[in-house]
Amino acid sequence: MADEARARRVADRIKTVTAANLEAIVKDPDLGFVTVTDVRVTGDLQHASLFYTVFGDEEQRETTARLLEANKGRLRSFVGKQLGIRLTPTLEWVADAIPENAAHLEDLLREARERDAEVARTSAGAHYAGEADPYRKERAEDLEDADDVEAPGAAER
Repeated sequence: MADEARARRVADRIKTVTAANLEAIVKDPDLGFVTVTDVRVTGDLQHASLFYTVFGDEEQRETTARLLEANKGRLRSFVGKQLGIRLTPTLEWVADAIPENAAHLEDLLREARERDAEVARTSAGAHYAGEADPYRKERAEDLEDADDVEAPGAAER
């Protein structure tokens, strides 16, 4: 089993090699604008998962996924030649969910802003139910009473 540092180096090399040469290997005009976002290699260097995103609509994503699967062998052969290690890992293309997650986060942030604005509108004409400052504070009369009372044991000195 390879150490984690070597697995990371192999993953980085696979990411660089595939991202730089993807269009040259696939050679299909229907291939969308693909970005390889991450590569994860198993500890024994036998399997690599390549995460990617495609710029475009759903049809473009499906076409690109089909083309990547169809050219998996050619890509693996190219990666094996470039890596120069004893065993070439199998490649698995996984569509990355980054755009969908980012859109979901944007929706959540928009909803939070709307709720904050609604709370601000509601609280604009509001006033305190009790006093403006609900915390108990020492008044001048309490301080004078405290000076009059001697501490126990103070007279014995």
